[in-house]
Amino acid sequence: MNNEKTASKGAVSYDENVESAGWDAASTKRLLRKIDIKLIPFLALLYLLSFLDRSNIGNARLDTLEKDLGLNSARLQYNHALAIFFPFYVAAEIPSNLAMKRFRPSIWIPSLMIAWGLCTTLMGIVKDYPGLLVARSALGVAEGGLFPGIAYYIAMWYRRHECGLRMAIFFSAATAAGAFGGLLARGIVEMRGIGGLSGWQWIFILEGILTILIAGVAFKFMSDYPVTAKFLTEEERTEVTARLKLDRSSLADEYNMAFFWAAIKDWKIWVHMFITIGVYTPLYSYSLFLPTIVKDLGHTSNTAQLMTVPPYIVACVFCIGAGWYADKLGQRGIFMIGFILMSIMGVIMLVAARSPAAKYAGCFFLASGIYPNVPLGVAWNGNNIGGSLKRGVGIAMHVGFGNLGGIIAAYLFLTKHSPACCPGYGTMLGCLVMALVLSIFIAIYLRRENARRDREHKPPSEYMEAEKFAEREKGDNATFFRYTV
Repeated sequence: MNNEKTASKGAVSYDENVESAGWDAASTKRLLRKIDIKLIPFLALLYLLSFLDRSNIGNARLDTLEKDLGLNSARLQYNHALAIFFPFYVAAEIPSNLAMKRFRPSIWIPSLMIAWGLCTTLMGIVKDYPGLLVARSALGVAEGGLFPGIAYYIAMWYRRHECGLRMAIFFSAATAAGAFGGLLARGIVEMRGIGGLSGWQWIFILEGILTILIAGVAFKFMSDYPVTAKFLTEEERTEVTARLKLDRSSLADEYNMAFFWAAIKDWKIWVHMFITIGVYTPLYSYSLFLPTIVKDLGHTSNTAQLMTVPPYIVACVFCIGAGWYADKLGQRGIFMIGFILMSIMGVIMLVAARSPAAKYAGCFFLASGIYPNVPLGVAWNGNNIGGSLKRGVGIAMHVGFGNLGGIIAAYLFLTKHSPACCPGYGTMLGCLVMALVLSIFIAIYLRRENARRDREHKPPSEYMEAEKFAEREKGDNATFFRYTV
């Protein structure tokens, strides 16, 4: 069966898309399951810890963080503490992916974990507002490389239409972090007074220490790339490498800064970046302020901590289900559009509904629409970038620019606007509409471009290896490359 499927020939099911370079379908599925079991659960755990350590400040706020540090709500000091994380987070992303390409993931990623675990732990002993700002800034630098790094790492193990589900499972850890964080925070705050520390301090200290402990395991547990993976046999390593070569059409994968500049100049990546900021702004608003939003519905702080859990559980189911079905159909755009519409419905319910129950239902729609679009968006963008280094840079650009939405999100739900928070919800709605329009635009463009290449060039399966090699440095501009729609 040919490895390339064009848009004009319709969707490709996942079951049809497990063909290999030489093995039969059943053997290839067993090989994929072996890789999945080794990589994906552990990567999901790493991202759970990352998202937990960046968003637990929202849970700490429901304790006495603002009072103990003397934060002035009129001067937006809590909001500044949220926002300062993101410029440093974004600045670290592209350099981190370049460094991971240059060095070994099994060294780079656990080292990042130790760094951000220390930063989280130290947030538990800050004494004032400047100390909180410094700790949040350092946390941003340390965490910045993880998400784009792991997204790039997954792309180095799986074929293009196998990445979506794996990224969805990996990113579903963010929803698990939201659920787990609420439960964990509810228990940890009961340690208030132990060692002379407040409950919010114990939240940071214990969750930071947990990250450091898991980092120690990661140094031993993580593999680098298929060609060096010790858990694979020599035959399995050869097969994985051959499958990836067929899927990537023998495009260039060496370290060359020309591919960095090719990513910077690619307008399609920039469109995805604006889609991403349209999705990430409401996502960060949700993750940082959900405890506050639920509390504003009339619940106590302890009850609000617990009520943040169910929306995240439902969102986790949608996140994984969307990743699986998108891979099965070999498409991304239609799912992005559908889930953005679901998010918009959730925001409208939060704004327009009068009963607390209806507003709480809006939280479910919002979470279930936003969270699946993060792995879908990364997979969609990454699938359509030809060449290893360009893909790594393009994913970092995509994720990095989207994370600037965290700066916007930090100022959307101000105390003076509570409980209606119309400016915050209005901004979220505007961002989602922008993401919707751009998603429709790029989906239409990619379909038309695939159709044009089908008309003007022969099918990808008919290219000889020498013909592909002649265009290996053209990336996704190569005449045999077809976009994922």
